Amino acid sequence: MLRRGGLILIDNVLWGGSVVDRDDKTADTKSIRALNAKLKADDRVDLTLFAVGDGMTAALKR
Repeated sequence: MLRRGGLILIDNVLWGGSVVDRDDKTADTKSIRALNAKLKADDRVDLTLFAVGDGMTAALKR
């Protein structure tokens, strides 16, 4: 429902580095990994990930 040119900001996308720890199988970490993968595969948005704090993603709708 976001208009073209709309921006979505998502905080904590790096989850303290847990998203890259293959041994971390917690539900929260799995959910964030799935969200990141879904956003990456979505050709309706352009993405930028800011590696500040726990990470922030900006998704701009094309």
